Amino acid sequence: MAKQMNKPLALLCVIAVFFSTACHHEDDKPTPASDYYTLPDSLAKTLDVAPVRSCPMVNAITLTGKISFNNDNVVKIYPMVSGNMSGVNVALGDYVHAGEDLGVIRSSEMAGYTRDLVNAQTNIQITKRNLDAEQDLFKGGLASQSDVIAADAAYKQAQSELARAQQVLAINGGGATQGLMTVKSPIDGFVVEKFVTNNQAIRADNGTNLFTISDLNNVWILANVYESNIQNVHLGDSATITTLSYPGKVFKGKVDKISNVLDPTNKVMSVRVVLSNPGYLLKPEMFASVTISNKTNQQSLCVPSSALIFDNSQYFVLVVGDKHQVQMHKVTVINSVGDQTYISSGVNEGDKVLASQALLIYAQLNS
Repeated sequence: MAKQMNKPLALLCVIAVFFSTACHHEDDKPTPASDYYTLPDSLAKTLDVAPVRSCPMVNAITLTGKISFNNDNVVKIYPMVSGNMSGVNVALGDYVHAGEDLGVIRSSEMAGYTRDLVNAQTNIQITKRNLDAEQDLFKGGLASQSDVIAADAAYKQAQSELARAQQVLAINGGGATQGLMTVKSPIDGFVVEKFVTNNQAIRADNGTNLFTISDLNNVWILANVYESNIQNVHLGDSATITTLSYPGKVFKGKVDKISNVLDPTNKVMSVRVVLSNPGYLLKPEMFASVTISNKTNQQSLCVPSSALIFDNSQYFVLVVGDKHQVQMHKVTVINSVGDQTYISSGVNEGDKVLASQALLIYAQLNS
């Protein structure tokens, strides 16, 4: 009987010892900051190590925006005369050079300008002959000085009329063919707008441009800032831009204009970012994500964002010591801006952290 009662008691003792041992081992389990892993020399040579630095903190906000022409490099081309579009030589999106023909307008006004030029050329021939004749007569005593002066004035007036007729024809794009106006591009750029087709009637007083030419070497991004973020945007702030069209590619620009009024409907402030556009990758009307950042007067420890490990709702970095020993440190993250993360505790300035393959080494430490 005594033996039968001792069996349950013995089992309870074993369970108690098990939990006691488990608790003892749990207490003795080192914190992440005391776990070490020694990197093999061959592996250590392939890894990037970065120092913990003291950096000025950067504020960053992310906005949505739309790519637009740089209006400082845009030319809208309007018809100088009324008439009929007898030929369009370019299509939307074409690249054109300064002076290149975009189209031809057949116009009665141009015919009138050409007629004026022909009349002026004829008149100058007549007045020149009259002047020569009066000068010959004056030398022979058959004409007075006043006759020569009058003939000279008529010739000079004819010269002025010829110059005016030539300028009017040139300004309106007239050529050698009567009644035709040639529309030319004033700059190098892309045809980004086209509002005319062959045989279309054109009116000079319509107010609609025929073409828009834009130099897309640099573009604008127009973004909206909510009231709560206005204090975080300043002229000259750097901006990084990403688009759906080019995932993983980052464009860089600067804030060059901030509106002084809010949109009365949406209660947002408009900001303009200007950026270069190599290869003409960015197209007007594309949507973009814009991150605007600026430095503050506050200092903080910073590490590369690639050094950060997030696990179990906590952040860690791997500090590399002498002889390639790696140690886990739990850190407190203040903010991450691009490839840089600001932290308030967990490491010291000058510590070296693993900036590549950190997750792989972290898994080894926890295995």
